[in-house]
Amino acid sequence: MKKWLLTAAIATSFGAVADEGMWQPHQLPAMADELKAKGLEIDVNSISKLTEFPMNAVISLGGCTASFVSPKGLVVTNHHCAYGSIQYNSTPENNLLRDGFLAKTFADELPATPGSRVYVTESVVDVTDKVKDGLENKIGNAFYKGVEQKEKGLVAECEKEDGYRCKVYSFHGGLEYYLVKQLEIRDVRLVYNPAASVGKYGGDVDNWMWPRHTGDYSFYRAYVSKDGKPADFSKDNVPFEPKSFLKVSAKGVSEGDFVMVAGYPGRTNRYRTAYEVENQFEWSYPEGKVLRERLIEIIKETAPEGSDERIKYESSIAGLANYAKNFTSMIEFYGKSTMLDDRKALEQKLANWINADSKRKQQYGKVLAELDKLIAKSQQDQERDLLLGYMGYSTMMSTANRLYRLANEKALPDMEREPGYQDRDMTRFTSGMERIERRYAASVDKAMLADLITRYAALPKDQRLPAFDKAFGITDNFDAAKLNKTLDKMYANTSLSDKEVRLAWMEKSVVEFNNSKDPFIQYAVATYDERMKREKEKKQLAGELMKVRPMYMDAIIAYNRELGKPVYADANSSLRVTVGHVKGYSPEDGLYAEPFTRLEGILAKDTGVEPFNAPAKELELIANKQYGDYYVKSLDSVPVNFLSTLDTTGGNSGSPTLNGRAELVGLLFDGVYESIIGDWGYDTETNRSIQVDSRYMLWVMKYLDNADNLLEEMEIVN
Repeated sequence: MKKWLLTAAIATSFGAVADEGMWQPHQLPAMADELKAKGLEIDVNSISKLTEFPMNAVISLGGCTASFVSPKGLVVTNHHCAYGSIQYNSTPENNLLRDGFLAKTFADELPATPGSRVYVTESVVDVTDKVKDGLENKIGNAFYKGVEQKEKGLVAECEKEDGYRCKVYSFHGGLEYYLVKQLEIRDVRLVYNPAASVGKYGGDVDNWMWPRHTGDYSFYRAYVSKDGKPADFSKDNVPFEPKSFLKVSAKGVSEGDFVMVAGYPGRTNRYRTAYEVENQFEWSYPEGKVLRERLIEIIKETAPEGSDERIKYESSIAGLANYAKNFTSMIEFYGKSTMLDDRKALEQKLANWINADSKRKQQYGKVLAELDKLIAKSQQDQERDLLLGYMGYSTMMSTANRLYRLANEKALPDMEREPGYQDRDMTRFTSGMERIERRYAASVDKAMLADLITRYAALPKDQRLPAFDKAFGITDNFDAAKLNKTLDKMYANTSLSDKEVRLAWMEKSVVEFNNSKDPFIQYAVATYDERMKREKEKKQLAGELMKVRPMYMDAIIAYNRELGKPVYADANSSLRVTVGHVKGYSPEDGLYAEPFTRLEGILAKDTGVEPFNAPAKELELIANKQYGDYYVKSLDSVPVNFLSTLDTTGGNSGSPTLNGRAELVGLLFDGVYESIIGDWGYDTETNRSIQVDSRYMLWVMKYLDNADNLLEEMEIVN
């Protein structure tokens, strides 16, 4: 796509719906006048330059966002983003999740979960022409593999410089490709997390809700070797010294103030077809909700609260519950909305626009019909595929599959291997094998797998997979007792629960796998050809979609440009910037949600029982009105959380919320219940992001947790 087309669309449309959009940094200079009028005080060009302040202070954790807040590599993110590392370091006797943790010195800091990383984005380069060159006449699997090989080559060249991780990201459904280069810091340590009764106050009850009173923040530190290069964990490593870090505002923000977020939003679906919308909301979300809620029940039934097994699965429960509630909201608001009719109407308008011009008709005339045909094909076996996907929650099954796949891939030259199994991936792969140690209990794993296989066995025979059926003894006359005996035997006789055994299997050959007596290895070997056949079919279909969807997006962009509407790519985990204001909203007729919550709200909610069980010291401080340095006269208290119109989604968790001077005024950690459906379309009236206020973070650190060493390390401004 021509650069001028997209830039023109931004320039003409930004003022109309100013708070909508997850913008690539290089797009921002076209918005300079509007951003300045809204309240941006720093040079907009600096936001487009990733090696300058403030963008070089914003980092990715690989699933969450974070930022540097000191010259010594101190990193702030959400409590729920550090949850896995807190859980990994917790035991029943030393429960950091429950009690909190504070390292008073560098030596006291704890290694984060194996595989934890800090990624500092240094460059984003348009490589569209390089990716597509020579692939014009290829289709299906050939096109898919062709793109994959081009991406591998670009990544390999990019990663010749030690200490970097590179990836090619697709934008607008494959219309554009960008190569992102990130410094990969491998030694990450846990520095401080408040107790769960602060960091997770309100728990799943308050998740996605407003008013909110959650201190959802924690701190890591990034370490490097003495020569400043990324290195594996070592007691000789030193704190990383970032080129920039964010100052933390003790003044915060007020209602109506300009705010901005830079972060790594995961995924949105704002340009999906009506056919995709209907299937997602009327089938995928309801089915996914049922499975997630059932897995939570199984974990809680199998692993008693407070047990080591439950601690191992706390992070899994949190993730399952988060998206179960997400799906519930999606379904609820879809039922109340006109989204499907709106998509159908938009597609009809697009079709009319295309057919009104012979050149457009020649270029785009068949695109939508072709796209819907391919989408329908992708949904043919979706019930089976969903169940098989959720079987990934079985550690033993997924571990065996991955190890045997690795043995097969290692027989190939490195550049011919599947992404995820190349030499560049082995550190991550090893970390994944190591993490299992604190995230696996046989009793829970077996119970989850038994439930999912039972559901799979109920599928019509023509949807089931012969090799999978044979491995678990599934016939048309399914016998649950027989399956349980099979699984009992498999879990009793597998040695993959031992870390050293798992790591040793990483070095073994296909022949050694074929001769293994381990029941999960035998399962992986017996079903491998079947899995590879399904994967090849999926790649064939993906390759066909990769040719059609960019044409659809090209039409959408051209159409929107004529209407003067915003044009931005769906979120894809790459660095984006959103802008907005501090603002409340009306969740329903007759109600208005104020944009700030206060300390007194914690006191009002508190029952003394989880998840509304704030620390006794905190309750005492609030009752005695000990606001200290962070008192806000207009609120007659200390603000806890606040709302903004920022356009965000999953992956933005931990993103620094900045004022016009790019000072940190909060951490984004959630959205309101009514805005969950915003992944599919932004609504100016109900889309609200929730931030933990910087003043509450500082108040807890100073008066509750005595984190004076960190307060002194950060630069706090009034």
